[in-house]
Amino acid sequence: MVMAMIAGLGNPGLEYNGTRHNVGFELIDILSEKLTITLKKGNGLFFFGEGQFKGKKVTLLKPTTYMNRSGKAITKALAQTGDPLSECMICYDDINLEPGRIRIRPSGSAGGHNGISDIIEQLQTRNFPRLRIGIGNDFPRGRQSAYVLEPFTTAQRKLVDEALEVASDAILAFLRGGIDLAMNKFN
Repeated sequence: MVMAMIAGLGNPGLEYNGTRHNVGFELIDILSEKLTITLKKGNGLFFFGEGQFKGKKVTLLKPTTYMNRSGKAITKALAQTGDPLSECMICYDDINLEPGRIRIRPSGSAGGHNGISDIIEQLQTRNFPRLRIGIGNDFPRGRQSAYVLEPFTTAQRKLVDEALEVASDAILAFLRGGIDLAMNKFN
């Protein structure tokens, strides 16, 4: 059976709910509803749920490690599920995109994102699909860490909610027809 894993990055803990860094978790919550997949506690490093979409086994995943240690959770989850890395879409926030924008790529650098940097280091490759969700970069020099851990402004929240809905449709396209279909339709 064809398999895919969709992982949303974020920080565990209620204090991080609704923050810019946790849009990956929010996307997994939307997909969980759309695909009727319930997430449960995994092996201590993640919450996960399994289901099916169009004949494909789908695993949804939220690491319970902090963002900068996401690689260990992703590595363990891939080993546990047997999902191929080429079918593992990593979803996360990106300060280099305006709020409301998404971008899908088959591979690439970390782009300054600590979670992606850790995944690249743990997996020893940059070659994995990713979906970036724009959170903007409206912060003074040296305030990036504080910015990503703050909630969105009201105007940003509206744009990001719309982007998350589009991102969930992009993930369904990825599950239906692969990375090229998703990129052609949603980039």
